[in-house]
Amino acid sequence: MIKDNENIVTGIVTEALPNTLFRVDIGNDKIIISYLSGKMRMNRIKVLVGDRVEVLLDPYGGKGRVIKRM
Repeated sequence: MIKDNENIVTGIVTEALPNTLFRVDIGNDKIIISYLSGKMRMNRIKVLVGDRVEVLLDPYGGKGRVIKRM
């Protein structure tokens, strides 16, 4: 369940890293490391380089969670 005050941004996957980590370009010359959400792992949704994804940003600015592939 996603709350209203959480930051969700759209980005493009630029690199696939081990253990379902991804480098995602979210614009404004920012590239963050994101991990795959649990629902996407359970349903075995594949994310490839070049896919547009929605990323839920960490409030502390460290990582993001890929919550949707578009």
